[in-house]
Amino acid sequence: MTSRYKPSEAAKRLNSLSPRRRTVVKAAAATAVLAGPLAAALPARAATDTPAFLHGVASGDPLPDGVLLWTRVTPTPEAIPGSGIGPDTEVSWVVATDKALTNVVSKGSTKATAASDHTVKADIRGLQPATDYWFRFSAGDTNSPVARTRTAPAADAAVSGLRFGVVSCANWEAGYFSAYRHLAARTDLDAWLHLGDYIYEYKSGEYAARGTVVRPHAPANEILTLADYRIRHAKYKTDPDLQALHLKAPVIAIWDDHEFADNAWSGGAVNHTEGAEGTWTARQAAAKQAYFEWMPVRPAIAGTTYRRLRFGKLADLSLLDLRSFRSQQAATASGSVDDPNRTITGRAQLDWLKAGLKASDTKWRLVGNSVMISPFSFGSLSADLFKPLAKLLGLPQEGIAANTDQWDGYTDDRRELLDHLRSNAIGNTVFLTGDIHMAWANDVPVDAGTYPLSASAATEFVVTSVTSDNLDDIVKVPEGTVSAIASPVIRAANRHVHWVDTDRHGYGVLDITADRAQMDYYVLSDRTDANATSKWVRSYSTRSGTQQVERTYTPV
Repeated sequence: MTSRYKPSEAAKRLNSLSPRRRTVVKAAAATAVLAGPLAAALPARAATDTPAFLHGVASGDPLPDGVLLWTRVTPTPEAIPGSGIGPDTEVSWVVATDKALTNVVSKGSTKATAASDHTVKADIRGLQPATDYWFRFSAGDTNSPVARTRTAPAADAAVSGLRFGVVSCANWEAGYFSAYRHLAARTDLDAWLHLGDYIYEYKSGEYAARGTVVRPHAPANEILTLADYRIRHAKYKTDPDLQALHLKAPVIAIWDDHEFADNAWSGGAVNHTEGAEGTWTARQAAAKQAYFEWMPVRPAIAGTTYRRLRFGKLADLSLLDLRSFRSQQAATASGSVDDPNRTITGRAQLDWLKAGLKASDTKWRLVGNSVMISPFSFGSLSADLFKPLAKLLGLPQEGIAANTDQWDGYTDDRRELLDHLRSNAIGNTVFLTGDIHMAWANDVPVDAGTYPLSASAATEFVVTSVTSDNLDDIVKVPEGTVSAIASPVIRAANRHVHWVDTDRHGYGVLDITADRAQMDYYVLSDRTDANATSKWVRSYSTRSGTQQVERTYTPV
């Protein structure tokens, strides 16, 4: 849905107060300035006190006996997201084994309040494993759309196959979410994985499609306060393609940096100025609160997205939080990146991950991983390609040979994890990754410097962005131009990389059987076209027991 909202004169004056790159907005002022524009950006509804479900419904984190349901009710026209106003509203739900909702197996109700931005979660239990269900929310005489969800297989079930959609990096202003529409059109997904950057925090126009805003988000300012983060999440949830995918299958989501601010770490972010933009502690808390309000995510530990789901005997999925506990990114690629006192996971999370991988009795160990774990060297890229690639990765444009925001910047954690896999003979570990706005198929070597003579400890499939700029967008050349030049150079310098596409937008479909895990890569015809088509371009798989990637010539 294209918004026709333009910033008010008040908003324009507010944005012009500071010459700095980012806008400082106080919470009270943000609410006053943005209430009108956001209301205009919401889907049309009658100006009555009848409750409305304007942001769709969703489900997530499937268990063998349950699933988490989500919605947001707008109880009155003025009770818009981030406003902090609106009456308490009774919201009920039903869960059934049929789309007509005649065979009801669970029902209940709760109150949606302004304290949680009128969002609602229902953690349904007592369901049957590996079963499709349909659900609906109601408030007064208003019903939400009916949505499908699916439970996970029983923990001890012999599962013949699993299929997941895989996405990351969906920037509203850079285009339309056609990737979600194409995944929603499928009828074969057990769930879909969102590997981070579900929203972006920038002010309007700061990060768009080759510098052009395809459709303006809300609020117009960089999001800083709880109201700001709520409004931005709400804007995303009005997208029809995103709503369609949430209607079709449960999501399993982790966050990356842009749910907070660019290159976030435990104590700050590149896109945060302490003091002028408030404290990082307050901003991070606001971002987390809004995320858990607006996303169907069930945190196993309060305030973090790291948790583990199991899908019968076939696979378990360890989901990481690589922003809440990490040390600040190293300034250079030498010296401090090897400091054992620096961490990307935090001690507790790394121990949890290692213990879970070792104890796993499933055929496959999947890891939802927001930034690339495979080592990466620029090699002999020419200056005209090196500089835009460094820009894409957020790096200094001279003298650096690694992305210090990825695991490359925290080599001691990576070494400990890979050594753990090797020393305990833990096979069939597959990292599923987003963030980098490019598609990759990698072996994960124990020692990149001697690979392929050294062993591969795991494999990694990286999906490209849904809309966010990648390399050809930064250089502003026709799609595929840069990849044709850069991909061979990157692969020559990184022998564990089987494939890299630096230029296109799209999504992945992960198919798992006892014999292999396969990622099918799909690309979109044009992210700026709301009706963009999709096509399959490549597939890679890893056969059981090999810890190596190989090309597959047909999609599942």
